[in-house]
Amino acid sequence: MTKRQINPLLRLGLEIGPLIAFFVAYRVAGGEDAAAKLQGMLTATAVFVPLQLGAIALSWRLSGHLPRMAVLTAVVVVVFGGLTLALRDDMFIKMKPTVIYALFAAVLGFGLWRRTSYLQYLMGEMMPLDPEGWMKLTRRFALFFLAMAVANEAVWRLLGTDAWVTFKTFVTLPLTFGFMLAQTPMINRHMAGQR
Repeated sequence: MTKRQINPLLRLGLEIGPLIAFFVAYRVAGGEDAAAKLQGMLTATAVFVPLQLGAIALSWRLSGHLPRMAVLTAVVVVVFGGLTLALRDDMFIKMKPTVIYALFAAVLGFGLWRRTSYLQYLMGEMMPLDPEGWMKLTRRFALFFLAMAVANEAVWRLLGTDAWVTFKTFVTLPLTFGFMLAQTPMINRHMAGQR
């Protein structure tokens, strides 16, 4: 199957659709006391996991390729979502973003330690940066993912379930987009063949 471009709005829908469904399911099925919040989280997880896998599968079907990060995310979603549902403990679904962010930070950090940009390996086709640009971008992404892992842990452990669901749905995605937009000037300076 050849690689094809997906309409950017459809791609955005595939990325945020399962997250919005998670938020709505939590709000509809949850309640004020601890038992109701747990039930809301279990229902939201049961909705989120298959929708996330379906979005990844549809993205693969439409684009003709499956990004490595999507595969890794799918594995973590299934494992932590499955643990949440099987053990009836929402700690696992709350830890899922921490694990994903920490794993990405560790992999990128390991690459930096080896003087290699694993980010270039993942995204090299999309952005023709010079080697210095790839190393700068990789360093910034590693630090960003580390900060996001710490933030996720702080929110769910210190502020509670309702705050975490809101943070996960309405804060992490804008933060990620904002971070990526903030990299534009550096990326433009390091575009290969543009200097």
